[in-house]
Amino acid sequence: MLPSHIACVYLHGFLSSPQSKKAQELIQFFTDHGLQKQLRVPALSFEPAVAIQQARDAIQELQKQEGIDQVFVMGSSLGGFYATHLAVEENIKGVLINPAVRPYELLDKYLGPNEHYYDGQTYLLEMKHIEQLQVIETERLTAPENLLLLLQTGDETLDYRLAIEKYQDCPSYIEPGGNHSYEGFMEKLTSIFYFVQG
Repeated sequence: MLPSHIACVYLHGFLSSPQSKKAQELIQFFTDHGLQKQLRVPALSFEPAVAIQQARDAIQELQKQEGIDQVFVMGSSLGGFYATHLAVEENIKGVLINPAVRPYELLDKYLGPNEHYYDGQTYLLEMKHIEQLQVIETERLTAPENLLLLLQTGDETLDYRLAIEKYQDCPSYIEPGGNHSYEGFMEKLTSIFYFVQG
């Protein structure tokens, strides 16, 4: 279980939301165990520069909360890219679930209108968004021991080998099979909580 002095910010992926399966499972778990004050799941903006600030605000809000003396960030897919940046910049622990590596190289094929998976709205991906992702690239992992990589090789969206290469010095769970959503996510919570307390 997560001690009362540790809090978590969860960051969803591209065109996703707090309504995603992992986010909802996490919210339910924290609620069921009376830990809801220790979790933030911000609805991230489509615009990377805004999303990273929203995430930073959520981290800082928890850090100011009475009784909280440690905050970690957890992110899936593009959220994992954001979480890497924030963990390094804020010097906190990060948990990365099938994280996107160099997403600015992947998203150029999505330039133009994109329909959001949850709210049904159409968002226009522009070059400025790609450039904003380049700005928050984390070239060097200064404290790799602070990042936990959760990776499934059956990811149909991202090339898992890029994450293995980037996070090679980080503690990791690399599982054959699975998918981009990360099968069995909730079964990893005990290991995640153990890592953040270490």
